[in-house]
Amino acid sequence: MAQVGHDPGCPHNGAVTVVQPTLSLWDAPPSRHTDRIVADATDRMAWLKARARGVTATDVARLSGPKALRALALEKLLGTGFGGNAFTAHGRLREPEIAHWARRVYGMRASSALFHADGRPEHLATPDGLRERGPVLELCEIKTTNSAWRSIPRHYLRQVWWQQYVLGADRTLVVWEQHDAFVPVGAEPECRWVDRDDNEIHRLIGLADQLLDAMRR
Repeated sequence: MAQVGHDPGCPHNGAVTVVQPTLSLWDAPPSRHTDRIVADATDRMAWLKARARGVTATDVARLSGPKALRALALEKLLGTGFGGNAFTAHGRLREPEIAHWARRVYGMRASSALFHADGRPEHLATPDGLRERGPVLELCEIKTTNSAWRSIPRHYLRQVWWQQYVLGADRTLVVWEQHDAFVPVGAEPECRWVDRDDNEIHRLIGLADQLLDAMRR
């Protein structure tokens, strides 16, 4: 069994370009993520209401271009009739089991809190799990899929990078479980580390602000 705190062979998602921001000597240090909790999914109505007022990681995953941005702005304003399907129900059913594996193997603590970014209350994210190792914060994102992944789909990477930005995390463990007709394929989930990419984050912040502008019109 792998020991908590070690990374037992889980690969990275390839090379990334990281540009570390330079802070002025007079800039206040960023606040801790624990001081930026907006709501918790255990209070579903408060959680949904808070999410509707801002841009979440789920929203950012869909920001592939101008057309998608306009469609999402309308959905945020008017709502949708989507209440879930068999795939989302399976994901909700399996997530606690996968989270238990991520905690046992990697020490990832499950989380249902909705956080806002430092200084940006409308930039929101709810990671599935997190762990702190000294000053280093790492996140966990859990997925279920009915197809084999050779790499993490791009829209999920956008979601991961946004969560890293909102919480100030260094990297994310993406854990996924493949199923066949809703029966898990493997004995254990698969996983891969995704490093923070501030170039991508900068681009996503611009798209998120465009979405917020469109929601205000």
